[in-house]
Amino acid sequence: MPSLGAKEQAMSINAIQFQRGLSLPQFQALYGSEQQCERALVAARWPHGWQCAHCGCKRFFHTRNGTGRLLWECFICGYQSSCIVGTVMEHTHLSLRLWFLAMYLLTQNKNAISALALKRQLGVSYKTAWLMKHKLMQAMAQRDERYRLQGRVEIDDAYLGGERAGHINGGRRAANKTAFVAAVQTSADGRPLYMRLTPVADF
Repeated sequence: MPSLGAKEQAMSINAIQFQRGLSLPQFQALYGSEQQCERALVAARWPHGWQCAHCGCKRFFHTRNGTGRLLWECFICGYQSSCIVGTVMEHTHLSLRLWFLAMYLLTQNKNAISALALKRQLGVSYKTAWLMKHKLMQAMAQRDERYRLQGRVEIDDAYLGGERAGHINGGRRAANKTAFVAAVQTSADGRPLYMRLTPVADF
């Protein structure tokens, strides 16, 4: 059988599927320790420096709670906070390193990751893995709800799932498939920027 030419090989590669991502070794180099994860959280939450959520003061000193977690204590009112207060990780007894790894594993698979697989990867109980997964997915869903498509938006209908061919009652609705509307915000030259999928009963 003749080998594929350069043109055929290029056509068979999906640019989206083969785009560069964050490999596991790269992830571990960035977030492999508790201190690295803590620094990343602090930088994300307080990019302009810590500020008291109660009185607005920016003066603080560091202390630690009973579990050794680093706390910021306001110099004026004495309010204490940590980098996980107000997040899905608040009140957790797990290390930040495990939470960061859960986020990585959850976002690296096209169909997410099952709670059972997450349990095995993290070395935690199934109940803990299930709770972590659903907390993170809820946080991602809430974040996505804040965004609205704007500018140049292209809309089309499509079907997802199902392996059986054919249509229901000879109509347009595909058998064993979910119908949904896809809306894509594109740049001026037609490149996709953001996408929103909405399931519908039928077209």
